[in-house]
Amino acid sequence: MSKGHRKAVDILLVEDNPGDVRLTRECLLDNKVHNTLNVVVDGEEAMYYLRKEGKYANATTPDLIMLDLNLPRKSGFEVLKEIKADENLKVIPVVVLTSSEAEKDILASYSLHANAFVSKPVDLFEFTNAIAQIKGFWLEIVKFPLE
Repeated sequence: MSKGHRKAVDILLVEDNPGDVRLTRECLLDNKVHNTLNVVVDGEEAMYYLRKEGKYANATTPDLIMLDLNLPRKSGFEVLKEIKADENLKVIPVVVLTSSEAEKDILASYSLHANAFVSKPVDLFEFTNAIAQIKGFWLEIVKFPLE
């Protein structure tokens, strides 16, 4: 791979709110992030995707997981706990991206080895800025292993 050319970053967004999915997708596109964004809408689907089970048998292993905490069927905390307990998944960085600002949720996320905790701003401009900041750090500064 030549200098200046990076492989596309595969992102798994675990988010049940269609509006937040759309905004995240638009923010990543607007910021010209070279990525593939895959979306699942609940915690069980996230684990099927990550373990390449069922309809996700051909899924790519993500370089980054953006995980909401308030999910149907299996909470973000349960997903995070399963990811970090799995030898094949635990190295994938997980950014908790949630509407919660509760100290107990922040502490619980880091206790389960989240790599970052970001509260989703309600304001559109601030939400866009938060995604841009995540993009700037996780997709431009952080180095991912070559496959």
